[in-house]
Amino acid sequence: MNRTLLLFAILSVGGCAYQPVAEQSAPVTSTCVGDTALPENLTDKFVATEDQALLDKALGAPNQGGLCQGQVYQSKERAEITLYRAWNSTNPNSRLGNWWAFDMPAGKVATYRSDYEICYQWSPLDKLETCTLQPGTRVVVGTGQSAECSQYLSYPVSKAQQVFIPDAEYALIDCRSFDGVFSWKE
Repeated sequence: MNRTLLLFAILSVGGCAYQPVAEQSAPVTSTCVGDTALPENLTDKFVATEDQALLDKALGAPNQGGLCQGQVYQSKERAEITLYRAWNSTNPNSRLGNWWAFDMPAGKVATYRSDYEICYQWSPLDKLETCTLQPGTRVVVGTGQSAECSQYLSYPVSKAQQVFIPDAEYALIDCRSFDGVFSWKE
């Protein structure tokens, strides 16, 4: 079979299999919500600094996750800062990933996913890691960018603050892991 005929056959079959794109479940917006100011209980533990390269790593395009807006901070010496990360036990390399929070996950898993724009494909959120941030570490604190998980599920921008740590395996100490357990409420 010559290449022209094969190409024609592929294009013909592909044309017959056209499926219209479904509408997104959440409107795309580039307007960030919330702010990058530290929570009041952490203002004495960080200093704001400039690091455009680090900030650029944390920022994401609409519907791609990451941060919508951010500010680079450096932790001060002798600062005790505990961070939390829900992660995927089937991927041990995700234990010390880039995305962390100042608050321990609580409440409904679906609400946590929406607040932090965590698609179900990215993680079942079945493990929790708590660690202490090393003094002198640069992080980006910001609010979440929208994420499109599938044609049926999108998360809008969020005011929930996230902490981006580029090299978490070197930036965190005294880590402890916890298992998720079933807990159902009516």
